[in-house]
Amino acid sequence: MNMKNQPKKQYSSFVKKNNKIEEMIYDPVEEKTAFVTILDGIVKTSDSIAVNEQSIYPLPPENKLVSNKVVLFPSCAEEFGSEKELLIDIQTFIHKYLEVSEFFEKISPFYILLTWVYDSFKELPYLRAIGDYGCGKSRFLKVLGSICYKPAFTAGATNPAPIFRIIDQFKGTLVIDEADMRFSDTNAEVVKILNNGFQTGMPVLRCANGEKNYEVESYDVFGPKIVATRERYEDKALESRFIVEQMDGKLSRKDIPINLDDTFDEEALKIRNKCLMWRLLNYGKKKIDTSLQDRTIEPRLNQVITPLISIIDDQDTKIELMEFVKKYNGELVSDRSMSYEAPILLAIIGLVKEGKDKITMEDIAERYNFGIVKGEKELSGRKVGIIVREKFGFRNERKNIGYVLDMGSYNSRIERLCNKYGFGSELVNLVNIVEGEVKDKFIEEMRDIGYKDLPNF
Repeated sequence: MNMKNQPKKQYSSFVKKNNKIEEMIYDPVEEKTAFVTILDGIVKTSDSIAVNEQSIYPLPPENKLVSNKVVLFPSCAEEFGSEKELLIDIQTFIHKYLEVSEFFEKISPFYILLTWVYDSFKELPYLRAIGDYGCGKSRFLKVLGSICYKPAFTAGATNPAPIFRIIDQFKGTLVIDEADMRFSDTNAEVVKILNNGFQTGMPVLRCANGEKNYEVESYDVFGPKIVATRERYEDKALESRFIVEQMDGKLSRKDIPINLDDTFDEEALKIRNKCLMWRLLNYGKKKIDTSLQDRTIEPRLNQVITPLISIIDDQDTKIELMEFVKKYNGELVSDRSMSYEAPILLAIIGLVKEGKDKITMEDIAERYNFGIVKGEKELSGRKVGIIVREKFGFRNERKNIGYVLDMGSYNSRIERLCNKYGFGSELVNLVNIVEGEVKDKFIEEMRDIGYKDLPNF
């Protein structure tokens, strides 16, 4: 038989067939790979899968991406008990090896499970740790990444070409360290992956072999991503896709091991094995549940949280998480009300209440500077104009007296902004405040956020 005429072996880390998924497993002790699936409630393993008269094989164990643990796989499909028990196991693992905020420790297990069924969704949030050197970002990536679906570990300094190929080939979770190293510009290749990878149908196009080759290749970069950076991205749309944990490196717990040993790898593998069973049982069953969207929390937070809640069937767990998210949303609003932006918005509201015909950025700056606490930095009209445009979304119009606030944009956005900065629903229509308890409450709240001399309402 002519060996040259034999079809080339095809390898893959998964096979989709008849609405079922066959997933690759890798036994690091036996140094063997195989496919695993569930048929009629029974776990089945096989060395190859027949698809359209073509046999598909799992990647060989000697493949460097497998043997060098660039991409991590489960070793089998393992029973996990109930869904709630699996979430507890994941959270226990995270708590043992990583110190993060209460909110992040609560959210992370849901994100881990989301990575295992992400291909049932059309949009995904990302996780990110921000902080300087030595603040725990690498531990963050290692702990969370090691239990995600087919995590691929890389760094921002890596040539982007293999990153495109790994995401496209394995369709797992990208775990990338120092993602802002040499890639701060929004046109950089890694940022393209992040910008295009949060939703389906947005492949990245590249020339096949350099700029002189006009053949175009398409890479599907959709998938979950866990990222560590030292700074925020300049691209605000990209920034909004992250659930962020600020790392400061200050450990308050003494029970977290400083170094990770073989026990960590064994425990992470066991979690992956349980998550694989959960994926096989839930493949194609998890969908976005828009009824879970809560209009009382911020739209962007709604967008990134809803997929996490949608993957859980246990109603008590759903309610618990939704209540926790509401609490977190309240903290965001409270923190925002303590910023210098809130008194600027108040200054604008005061000027509108007084019936001033044309409100300039200089007018707003003067009102703000009059009310600030001694020692705080005064703001110029130019700085106020930037805040008015970028933070509040109000338009400015150039007039002979300077840049003037556009009242149409003010009237269309003021209610939402009052809620955003925590002024309270009863204070939304601030132009009508005259006397009584509402006025007193308003003055009290404004003094609480540091606004000393209030306009004469």
